[in-house]
Amino acid sequence: MPFYDMDELIETRTGRSIKETVAENGWAYFREREREIVREITAFQRSIIATGGGAVMDEGNAAILKKHGILIWLNADVKTIVSRIQGDLNSKERRPSFSQDDIIRETEDVLKIRMPVYDRLADFSIDTTNKNIDEIVNGICQFLSRTDRFGKKESACQEVP
Repeated sequence: MPFYDMDELIETRTGRSIKETVAENGWAYFREREREIVREITAFQRSIIATGGGAVMDEGNAAILKKHGILIWLNADVKTIVSRIQGDLNSKERRPSFSQDDIIRETEDVLKIRMPVYDRLADFSIDTTNKNIDEIVNGICQFLSRTDRFGKKESACQEVP
């Protein structure tokens, strides 16, 4: 299936990283670009969309994504999330900070706000804390194999060996 990363699409369109876009134009501008992308890519048939963590905080985005797809929440504990952010070489250049707090405090604060929304919207949630990519993919595929969300079983996956 085609794969779309919303942040990458926004960066391509603006010609700047998310961090630069937010610094130059603000969060409202970024969120409007995000809404445009959601409306466009949900029109595509059978694709995988990686949203940024804040995309579903917009009720319009959430409604569109929920109507046209299956929402899967990849969750992890704060320590793991911070470790992954810090281990991502592109993260420092691309990821804007939400506050002046240290990254652990910021992550905890953001999760307090977002987790109830993620929990409400997710059709499936998988804790990725102690899982490798193959285990995560297999968990998602198992869920999809028993999902009848759109009147037919999803058969997008095969078990990863």
